[in-house]
Amino acid sequence: MKTSSSVILMLLVAAATILHAADKKSSPDDQYVPGRDSLEQKGVPKGTITKYSWNDSKIYPGTVRDYWVYVPAQYKPSTPAAVFVCQDNILYNAPTVFDNLIHNRQLPVIIGIFIQPGDKPRAPGEPPRKRPDGRPAPRANRSVEYDTLSNVYARFLIEEILPEVGKKYNLTKNPDERCIAGSSSGGICAFTVCWERPDAFRKCFTTVGSFTNIRGGNKYPELVRSSPKKPIRMFQQDGANDLVNQFGSWPEANKAMAAALKEKGYDHKFVFGEGAHNSKHGTAIFPDAMRWIWRDVVRR
Repeated sequence: MKTSSSVILMLLVAAATILHAADKKSSPDDQYVPGRDSLEQKGVPKGTITKYSWNDSKIYPGTVRDYWVYVPAQYKPSTPAAVFVCQDNILYNAPTVFDNLIHNRQLPVIIGIFIQPGDKPRAPGEPPRKRPDGRPAPRANRSVEYDTLSNVYARFLIEEILPEVGKKYNLTKNPDERCIAGSSSGGICAFTVCWERPDAFRKCFTTVGSFTNIRGGNKYPELVRSSPKKPIRMFQQDGANDLVNQFGSWPEANKAMAAALKEKGYDHKFVFGEGAHNSKHGTAIFPDAMRWIWRDVVRR
């Protein structure tokens, strides 16, 4: 009887394991796996990543934030480097991708600036902010900075962050050699920077972008159609299982945005997959996206 019970228990455990594995395999995001260009390769020199803080903003007074600067091994102070800015910290395995593609002369020498949204300092002893379900709350100023349709965040980068980083590194001032990227609200933020200031940024990489009505982002398709065409190159990604909530449908909003850009004749590529609201698909295609975005920039 004991043996029979043990066998039954083993069968139940095995069945549960199989069901769990089946459930795990059912995720549409499992197909999006970073390739060789996103992995460290033997013989490829590694760039450096240095953390900094910016706590003296005049454009977003009272905010504090960290940012990281990636500098490739090939950087020479005598030559201006291309610029890549990314919202929400380091995404897409970008430093490793840059190491590999710069080494293989598939990208120019790029300095990456990976920046957090602003937060408001907590009082001494005040616990970290949390959602009702216990998860960490978003940084206090994130939606204001990322989802607002204005030139304020672009000014923050152009007037504060780039000059600060420029004190240490020789950054290009050529807008055709500056790219800005982001995911979700950081993705619409990237487009807004190019839209508002194409004199400073003309390349955009956006994944699962929040072109929905959080702070009026759903207006962009009509704005694109009704405004003079701007010198922007944009690589856009989204997935069929992206969010649908009170702010709108992310898949439908991204499709509408892509259609408007295509109709207006923008230099634009839209990759629509099956993923959910995360950066897995964007990370998997990041090397190809970077090659496409930087295809006409001189390799030094």
